[in-house]
Amino acid sequence: MLVRLPRSVSEAQSCLAEGAVPVGGATLVWAGWQRDGFPEQAVSLRELPEAKVIGDGTLGSAVLLHEIDERVPEVLRKAAGGVGTGAVRRTATVGGNIVGSTLRCLLPAALVLDARAVVLEADGPVETDLAELLAKRPLLLSLHWREPVASGYRKLTDQLRGEVPFVVAAAVGADAPVLRVAVRDGYDVLSETVPYDTDTGRVLRALALTPLGTLPEAVFEAVRDVVGGVVERAGAR
Repeated sequence: MLVRLPRSVSEAQSCLAEGAVPVGGATLVWAGWQRDGFPEQAVSLRELPEAKVIGDGTLGSAVLLHEIDERVPEVLRKAAGGVGTGAVRRTATVGGNIVGSTLRCLLPAALVLDARAVVLEADGPVETDLAELLAKRPLLLSLHWREPVASGYRKLTDQLRGEVPFVVAAAVGADAPVLRVAVRDGYDVLSETVPYDTDTGRVLRALALTPLGTLPEAVFEAVRDVVGGVVERAGAR
């Protein structure tokens, strides 16, 4: 198998046009290739500058999870820090986690940040929303968002749907007075947006009327805690 390392977007386009398969950090695809056979060509974006950016509201798809630090919002940083083991985080990439994984550990954080995706298509880079990214699974170059007023995240290792831990993410957006909450429930992610209010009780009552209100009580209790902390920090700014 030939692994190609493009250094420009045009080179990456050529790789895709010639049938190269995105490899990400190889933490997920390698086992499948060992089982089903390796492709003739794979493409890694680890040398592509547009895919290695961190900070100023941008996170590149080739960034390794252990590289994610204070340059991104708390919700995204904690989500990355909770993925697998240290060895996995030193290999797994943002793009591989969101596009190539069934768990999509970073997705709830990206949803509450109202992030947009820049993907590589035949005509070049285009911006799209996360729903289209997950539906079409193109080659992800980067995520972009506006800095939130406040955010929070929790992984509930003692609350499982099957073998998958629940996670709770929340953020108050800077562009509108709303609070976004996302919960990974098994392999699905539920997300809701409600008006932001400095009264945590009103926010929680609004959330309880959404599908999030049907979550197990222990999980909704975590929603209460995470949302309460985010509302408090947002009100203090």
